[in-house]
Amino acid sequence: MAGHSHWANISHKKALVDNKRGKLWSKLSKAVIVAAKLGGGDPDANPRLRLAVSDAKAARMPKDTIERAIKKGTGELDGGNMEEVVYEGYGPNGVAVMCDILTDNRNRTAPEIRKAFEIAGGSLGSTGCVAWMFDRKGLFMIGAAGTGEDALMELALEAGADDVRHEGDQFEVTCDPSAYSTVGDALEAAGLAVEMKQITNIPKSTVDLDAETARKVLKLMESLDDHDDVQSVSANFNIPDETMAEIEQG
Repeated sequence: MAGHSHWANISHKKALVDNKRGKLWSKLSKAVIVAAKLGGGDPDANPRLRLAVSDAKAARMPKDTIERAIKKGTGELDGGNMEEVVYEGYGPNGVAVMCDILTDNRNRTAPEIRKAFEIAGGSLGSTGCVAWMFDRKGLFMIGAAGTGEDALMELALEAGADDVRHEGDQFEVTCDPSAYSTVGDALEAAGLAVEMKQITNIPKSTVDLDAETARKVLKLMESLDDHDDVQSVSANFNIPDETMAEIEQG
């Protein structure tokens, strides 16, 4: 299973189990604020804001919360001082890690992210140190029981996707970020249940981990994913199925 996809699955299931709706809403609200700040408060004229609002609604964020976030972004309300930052670093065994950050205080966030890396036996790196190992892509995960591979392939490629892969009990659809909205709309119009979707960094290649290293890497990924300022985290690891089974057994 591909490194990013494996973590995306773990993170998605973890969020469902933990029921961290408040934390999820906080992250989605930041995405709305930044989108409105950069492109204005009209979703019809601001594709990034339209996507952020769509994600917020999918998470059942209240309408007034979304509207407040938009107003913070446009400056009508205080609290819109957000900036985008990408932090890159190395986890145990040299695993490459990228974090998409939205923060209102870089001086607070950077030391906290650095500490998370160090506790896990890794290190925060300089800008560009691992970015070359990843491609920026839109990613959709769809339950394999709900569609056939050929039908999904035809639908997705026609909508602008660049690849469809069958991984375990899911299909992964990837696309260029510019096609993210179009592909998402096509999947929704076809009535397909999209279990997870995001624009993220997908590794060009992965490194296999043994159980001991995998536990350390997963601990780092969970720590970063739990941070309020981290929108998404990606890494280039792969945990073989038999190793994952060993980890799950304790």
